[in-house]
Amino acid sequence: MNITELKSEGLKREYKVTIPASEVAVEVDKKLAQVAKSIKLPGFRPGKAPISVVKQKYQASVLGEVLDDMVRTNTDKVIADKKLRPSMMPSVKINSFGEGKDIEFEMSMEILPEIKLGDITKLSIEKPMAEVPAEEIDKALGYLAKSRRETVKVEEERAAKKGDVTVIDFVGSVDGVEFKGGKGEAYPLELGSGSFIPGFEDQLVGKKVGDKVDVNVTFPENYHAKDLAGKAAVFAVEVKELRENKEVKIDDEFAKSLGEKSLDELKQKVSDRIKVDYEGAARLKMKRQILDALDKEYSFEVPENLVDAEYKGILAQYEQAKKYNQLDESEKAKSEDELKQEYKDIAVRRVKLGLVLSEIGKDAKINIEADDINKAIMNEARKYPGQEQVVFDYYLKNKQAVEALKAPIFEEKIIDHIVSKANVANKTVSVEELYSFEEEEKPAKKTSKKAAKAEADGEEKSSKKTTKKSA
Repeated sequence: MNITELKSEGLKREYKVTIPASEVAVEVDKKLAQVAKSIKLPGFRPGKAPISVVKQKYQASVLGEVLDDMVRTNTDKVIADKKLRPSMMPSVKINSFGEGKDIEFEMSMEILPEIKLGDITKLSIEKPMAEVPAEEIDKALGYLAKSRRETVKVEEERAAKKGDVTVIDFVGSVDGVEFKGGKGEAYPLELGSGSFIPGFEDQLVGKKVGDKVDVNVTFPENYHAKDLAGKAAVFAVEVKELRENKEVKIDDEFAKSLGEKSLDELKQKVSDRIKVDYEGAARLKMKRQILDALDKEYSFEVPENLVDAEYKGILAQYEQAKKYNQLDESEKAKSEDELKQEYKDIAVRRVKLGLVLSEIGKDAKINIEADDINKAIMNEARKYPGQEQVVFDYYLKNKQAVEALKAPIFEEKIIDHIVSKANVANKTVSVEELYSFEEEEKPAKKTSKKAAKAEADGEEKSSKKTTKKSA
């Protein structure tokens, strides 16, 4: 094999590779000999056909297989010999190939940049800490009580009001034609809950048991059923029964119904759960500080192909939001060119951070253990109470899903490593400050809310992919 360097500019590399015809012929003969041992041709016993006959019949297909094998093998050899770290699989172009000819092909790629790591022990970050206000505990208890309250039938004859539960039969139609999923019987609808199409519940306020009413509504433009989105509909509704919520008293008996010994113990458990949420928000804040610090500290060329792949993903999300009219006001106020440039900048940042994190992980010899994957699967299962076994079975049967867990696990371990080495100072903040990320936007780069949110808590998803590629 002969290698000629055609380009070495920045991260771009191009090589011309020539494999002598003599080497190709040796491999072709080996393949033909293997074929000859197993094939059965008319007039010959299995494996006894002359090589000349085998060659005549199978030369072309064997030559194609040899081409694939030798190009792949020699591409890998070039990468190994030149000690290259491609950001993606090299692109290969065949220039010459045929019986008795040399194989000539060109391979082009972008390589990963060399990153000289700084001292992460010099990194200073703040850990925001907020006390759990009594009103937050009371609010959480209120939600618990609301979720466990019962309804009782209203015996007196009166009109329905917000907060009541109307038991209704309904049939929906568009232009006089019933549509799928628009029919229900004895459906308990709490007025004011916002669980039905906007405007539906309001039209039942003031109605009595036995009333029949045509409820006129318009489906939202972004309604999940595309055939109904934006269309006007009429629901023929009959109020069958009126029920009201029976308030639950929050006391020791209520706590016992939830498995706690007393109301004080229940309050402590609720407080502990809220603190876990606060810890999650604090971690997200610290992670944002780490990413911002790394972004500021490191400056290097990033592979265009990784940036382009990332940018396409962001653009697809934008196009989806635009299609369903889900753009926020700041996005609507900007031209498409402005938004595209903004998204391109975010793509560059994500790829850059992914490469830096990967280098830190490699330097710290961070590995993913079986226990890490098991914990991640357990965390996923906890999101679906009562269906844990279904989640376990899904990951047991789906190796690709397990692989998808590895990149985020790897990145989180890297963040843990950085936090353990950095100078972390606790900072007491209000709950509002803990959950606010807008003040962290850079003044020189006023991004849309979606972009700001992506940078605050979503960019890791993409840097995780880059981290995995470069690990």
